[in-house]
Amino acid sequence: MLVAMTATRASLRRVVATRNRLQLSRARTDKRDWVVKRRERTRQLIELGGLVAKAGLVELTDNDRAVLFGLLVEAAAKLRGDNRDQQLPLWRRRGKRAFDSNALSRAAIAPIAGGDG
Repeated sequence: MLVAMTATRASLRRVVATRNRLQLSRARTDKRDWVVKRRERTRQLIELGGLVAKAGLVELTDNDRAVLFGLLVEAAAKLRGDNRDQQLPLWRRRGKRAFDSNALSRAAIAPIAGGDG
Protein backbone atom coordinates (compact mmCIF):
# COMPACT_ATOMS: atom_id res chain seq x y z
CA MET A 1 0.00 0.00 0.00
CA LEU A 2 2.82 2.40 0.90
CA VAL A 3 4.58 1.69 -2.40
CA ALA A 4 1.39 2.40 -4.33
CA MET A 5 0.88 5.72 -2.50
CA THR A 6 4.47 6.75 -3.16
CA ALA A 7 4.09 5.92 -6.84
CA THR A 8 0.81 7.83 -6.99
CA ARG A 9 2.40 10.91 -5.38
CA ALA A 10 5.31 10.79 -7.82
CA SER A 11 2.92 10.44 -10.72
CA LEU A 12 0.83 13.34 -9.45
CA ARG A 13 3.96 15.54 -9.16
CA ARG A 14 4.87 14.73 -12.78
CA VAL A 15 1.35 15.54 -13.98
CA VAL A 16 1.34 18.86 -12.09
CA ALA A 17 4.78 19.75 -13.50
CA THR A 18 3.61 18.93 -17.03
CA ARG A 19 0.46 21.00 -16.56
CA ASN A 20 2.51 23.95 -15.28
CA ARG A 21 4.88 23.74 -18.26
CA LEU A 22 1.91 23.68 -20.64
CA GLN A 23 0.31 26.72 -18.96
CA LEU A 24 3.59 28.65 -19.11
CA SER A 25 4.00 27.75 -22.76
CA ARG A 26 0.49 28.98 -23.53
CA ALA A 27 1.11 32.20 -21.59
CA ARG A 28 4.31 32.91 -23.57
CA THR A 29 2.58 32.43 -26.91
CA ASP A 30 -0.69 34.19 -26.05
CA LYS A 31 -1.34 36.73 -28.83
CA ARG A 32 -4.43 38.42 -27.44
CA ASP A 33 -4.07 42.18 -27.71
CA TRP A 34 -4.32 42.94 -23.99
CA VAL A 35 -1.81 40.20 -23.16
CA VAL A 36 0.70 41.50 -25.72
CA LYS A 37 0.31 45.06 -24.40
CA ARG A 38 0.73 43.89 -20.81
CA ARG A 39 3.85 41.94 -21.77
CA GLU A 40 5.30 44.99 -23.57
CA ARG A 41 4.57 47.24 -20.59
CA THR A 42 6.14 44.73 -18.21
CA ARG A 43 9.27 44.58 -20.37
CA GLN A 44 9.45 48.39 -20.46
CA LEU A 45 9.14 48.63 -16.67
CA ILE A 46 11.84 46.01 -16.19
CA GLU A 47 14.16 47.89 -18.57
CA LEU A 48 13.53 51.19 -16.77
CA GLY A 49 14.25 49.56 -13.43
CA GLY A 50 17.45 48.21 -14.95
CA LEU A 51 18.48 51.73 -15.90
CA VAL A 52 17.99 52.89 -12.31
CA ALA A 53 20.20 50.03 -11.12
CA LYS A 54 22.74 50.57 -13.91
CA ALA A 55 23.11 54.23 -12.94
CA GLY A 56 24.10 53.08 -9.45
CA LEU A 57 21.16 54.79 -7.78
CA VAL A 58 20.10 51.71 -5.85
CA GLU A 59 23.43 51.50 -4.02
CA LEU A 60 23.84 55.27 -3.66
CA THR A 61 20.44 55.59 -1.97
CA ASP A 62 20.69 52.36 0.05
CA ASN A 63 17.68 51.09 -1.90
CA ASP A 64 15.49 53.84 -0.39
CA ARG A 65 12.51 53.95 -2.73
CA ALA A 66 11.31 57.29 -1.38
CA VAL A 67 14.66 58.86 -2.31
CA LEU A 68 14.60 57.23 -5.76
CA PHE A 69 11.07 58.45 -6.36
CA GLY A 70 12.04 61.91 -5.13
CA LEU A 71 14.90 61.99 -7.63
CA LEU A 72 12.56 61.06 -10.44
CA VAL A 73 9.96 63.62 -9.35
CA GLU A 74 12.71 66.27 -9.27
CA ALA A 75 13.82 65.33 -12.78
CA ALA A 76 10.22 65.50 -14.01
CA ALA A 77 9.83 68.95 -12.44
CA LYS A 78 12.97 70.15 -14.23
CA LEU A 79 11.61 68.85 -17.52
CA ARG A 80 8.34 70.72 -16.92
CA GLY A 81 10.25 73.93 -16.22
CA ASP A 82 11.71 76.60 -18.44
CA ASN A 83 15.09 74.85 -18.73
CA ARG A 84 13.70 71.81 -20.55
CA ASP A 85 15.39 72.74 -23.81
CA GLN A 86 18.79 72.89 -22.09
CA GLN A 87 18.34 70.03 -19.62
CA LEU A 88 17.09 67.34 -22.00
CA PRO A 89 20.07 67.46 -24.43
CA LEU A 90 22.49 67.57 -21.47
CA TRP A 91 21.00 64.46 -19.90
CA ARG A 92 20.81 62.76 -23.32
CA ARG A 93 24.55 63.36 -23.93
CA ARG A 94 25.45 62.10 -20.46
CA GLY A 95 23.32 59.00 -20.95
CA LYS A 96 24.81 58.25 -24.37
CA ARG A 97 28.33 58.65 -22.99
CA ALA A 98 27.51 56.30 -20.12
CA PHE A 99 26.05 53.71 -22.53
CA ASP A 100 29.07 54.02 -24.82
CA SER A 101 31.49 53.77 -21.91
CA ASN A 102 29.71 50.66 -20.65
CA ALA A 103 29.74 49.09 -24.12
CA LEU A 104 33.47 49.78 -24.47
CA SER A 105 34.27 48.26 -21.08
CA ARG A 106 32.23 45.15 -21.92
CA ALA A 107 33.99 44.83 -25.28
CA ALA A 108 37.37 45.06 -23.55
CA ILE A 109 36.40 42.32 -21.10
CA ALA A 110 34.75 40.00 -23.66
CA PRO A 111 37.96 38.41 -25.04
CA ILE A 112 39.15 37.66 -21.51
CA ALA A 113 35.83 36.07 -20.55
CA GLY A 114 35.94 33.93 -23.70
CA GLY A 115 38.94 32.02 -22.39
CA ASP A 116 40.99 32.31 -25.59
CA GLY A 117 44.29 32.51 -23.78
